[in-house]
Amino acid sequence: MPPRKISVDIDGRELAVSNLDKVLYPEVGFTKAEVIDYYVRVAPTLIDHLGDRGITLRRYPDGVDGESFFEKRCPSHRPEWVETAPGPGDRSGTIGYCRFTEPAALAWAANLAALELHAPMARHDDIESPTMVVFDLDPGPGTAIAECCEVALWIRDTLGGLDLTCLPKTSGSKGLQVYVPLNRPHTHDHASAFALAVAQVLEAAHPKLVVTTMAKAARKDRVLIDWSQNSRHKTTICAYSLRARPRPTVSTPVTWDEVEAGADGGPLSFEAGAVLDRIDRLGDLFSPVLSVEQQLPPTGDHPG
Repeated sequence: MPPRKISVDIDGRELAVSNLDKVLYPEVGFTKAEVIDYYVRVAPTLIDHLGDRGITLRRYPDGVDGESFFEKRCPSHRPEWVETAPGPGDRSGTIGYCRFTEPAALAWAANLAALELHAPMARHDDIESPTMVVFDLDPGPGTAIAECCEVALWIRDTLGGLDLTCLPKTSGSKGLQVYVPLNRPHTHDHASAFALAVAQVLEAAHPKLVVTTMAKAARKDRVLIDWSQNSRHKTTICAYSLRARPRPTVSTPVTWDEVEAGADGGPLSFEAGAVLDRIDRLGDLFSPVLSVEQQLPPTGDHPG
C-alpha cells in the first residue's frame, strides 16, 4: 500500500509527512509521529548546536530493530528550504550535507526516520577549525556507565589542572562524552593530539580501567577514551539527538553532580519526554560549548 501522507504546517512551512502511526521503537510503541513531535519541540534548543554545521543523518526506515544507514549527502528530494552546507565529504571531495536551521527542517528529517543526528566538531563556514574537543567514553565488556562517569571525572580534574572548562553529556547509548569548548582558531590535528595526550596520561595513571587503543582484546573491563573523534572527517552524536536504542533515549547534557552520582551507581539515562522537561527546568546545560573561549596548550606540553 502507498504511504499515508498528510500535509502539516510548521512555522509557515508546508510539509508532507507519512505513516505517522508507524512504530519506530517497538519496545515502547514510540511512533514516527512522536519522533517528529520531539524534534519540533526540542528544535529551539537543538538548532543552537547543529544549525551552523553540516549534519550526517542515520536513518532507520523500519525502526530501531531494522537496518540503518548513514547519509552524509543531503537528499536531492529535500524541500528547497532545507539548507545544505559543505563538509569533508568522502574520497570524491567536499559534498553538501543537510543543515537544519528551523523546526520544519528537523521535522522533514524525522519524517525520513533520521532518528540520529551526527555533528562534526567544526562549523560549516570554517570546516578546518574545530570549535570544541570531544572525549568519547565507550565502555568495553565488563564496564558500564558508572565506569565512564569515573573516567569522565578524571578527565575533568586533569583539564582543570590546565584551567580548561569541560562539559559532560550522555551518548544516549552506553557511554558518556566530555566536551572542551574552544571557539578560538585551532586545527583538527591540534585537537586530536591534545585529546590523545590527555587520554594517554589517564591510561598510564589508571591502566586497569582506561584504554586508548581500539583493539577489542584490550577493551575488556576497560573504558575506551576515543580521542579519534576529533579527526576532521569524524562526527559525534549531537546533543539532544535521539538514539536508536530499545527506548527513545537522548544524548543528554548533564551536570557534574549527576556524573558524580553516576559514578556511584546512580542512573544516567534520559528519554525524549524527560529531556524536554529538563530543558524547561534547567535550560540548555550545554550552552557554554557555544560561547566559552579557551586555548589548548601546545601538544608538546604535558597535560598531567
